[in-house]
Amino acid sequence: MIYITGDMHGDYKCFEQRGIKRKLKQGDILIVCGDFGFIWDGSEEENKRLDKIGDFAFDILFIDGKHENFDLLKNFEEVFLHFGRARYIRKNLFHLIRGEVYKIENENFFVFGGGESRDRDVRLELGRWWKEEMPTFEEISNAAQRLNEIHRKVDYVITHEPPSYIKNAANKNIIETNFLNTFFDSISKEVEFKKWFFGSLHLDKKITNRHIGVFDSVIPIPQTLPQRGFFKRRQR
Repeated sequence: MIYITGDMHGDYKCFEQRGIKRKLKQGDILIVCGDFGFIWDGSEEENKRLDKIGDFAFDILFIDGKHENFDLLKNFEEVFLHFGRARYIRKNLFHLIRGEVYKIENENFFVFGGGESRDRDVRLELGRWWKEEMPTFEEISNAAQRLNEIHRKVDYVITHEPPSYIKNAANKNIIETNFLNTFFDSISKEVEFKKWFFGSLHLDKKITNRHIGVFDSVIPIPQTLPQRGFFKRRQR
């Protein structure tokens, strides 16, 4: 079974509080919609925690949000996972790369992480801001090309940020959008999909029948023809 949940920000208690360790079993997959946050300072304590997470019976696949240490994240080995590129973090823990399409349990997932920090100036002063939080135009172009290759049809879209019109519909007080939200607007209009899950707004709410904000909830994804994906280390 595939499950979707929202931002964790490096808080290990999320696995207990959201019932993840209780609900998920061997063979299950948890997808986190950005701001995973467990790769942050590279400390010994952090590495022990990653080892512990990697030993869970189920797989954890996360996209990046806007609050990640991208300097550390980019150093992990790139592998082939569920028919797409990913980064191998630990045994059962992987980072899903922006713009990739993964075939998981016979369903196609288009993923695209990233977002823009509203508190950029504060984070910059603290040395905790990375320009890589926002995608490059090359990443966006590659994603568009990948979608064109599969005739703009997927089963699920997983992002950290939502399209701009969904962001405004979810919270009338939010008027700040950027080119990433606009890119997602075009995907929402031009790509055929069943459901779109996003995490940046920290809410559990169905905005439309197809656009769903997820935070504390752990949402199961219906499946057909259960079939495990595979991964192999990328040949150097």
